[in-house]
Amino acid sequence: MTRTCRRFRMAPLLAIACACVCCLVALAGCSTASASSSSTVSAASTGSASATTSSSACATAAVGDAKYSTGLHHATIEVEGYGTIQVELNASIAPITVSNFARLVDEGFYDGLTFHRVISGFMIQGGDPKGNGTGGSDQCIKGEFSKNGVVNTLSHTRGTISMARSTNYNSASSQFFIMQADNTSLDGQYAAFGHVTSGMDVVDAICANVPTTDSNGTVAAENQPKITSITMVD
Repeated sequence: MTRTCRRFRMAPLLAIACACVCCLVALAGCSTASASSSSTVSAASTGSASATTSSSACATAAVGDAKYSTGLHHATIEVEGYGTIQVELNASIAPITVSNFARLVDEGFYDGLTFHRVISGFMIQGGDPKGNGTGGSDQCIKGEFSKNGVVNTLSHTRGTISMARSTNYNSASSQFFIMQADNTSLDGQYAAFGHVTSGMDVVDAICANVPTTDSNGTVAAENQPKITSITMVD
């Protein structure tokens, strides 16, 4: 059964880990119905951040094609002017997440979208139809990570692909991020669902060359690297 989620506006939030490496805190939205949400963030040199957001309702949805609900699958991400990123997706560990991602890929949802958030030494984030961290698809999915009662043994090391979300554990929709560097403090809090098998040079180039407007990694619309296409290989 598929249920759509209410829409909410969520500004991307930033936390900073003790080792001075940025930690992901929130960044996704579903794009149906209506609700409002505000957020404020303050990051301190002590390696912490505080955020306050209004609560949001987002119903979980069983989505995707059954053929993507188990085993290993592969996808190709083409980034205009940068090259190709190839990823292996592990549906045996994160079946809901992989099925949702593959469904959106097969629908052409990601084609023409961008990487709107870049933090060198941390990650690149994309897949938002609004291009500002507040958008998503028409469905949200259950967060497949331990804090949400789901065993997920994939770690947030260099090359891991994972789902962005808001403070609501079940708010992941379409936004995803690719780790440029290890940050295992995210383990158990975000749904990692695969890893890059080729193309980390593309991730590194994006981190090195894309200008950002603030410490949260915000990229102005005109500078956002374009995802030409994402295709499922198998």
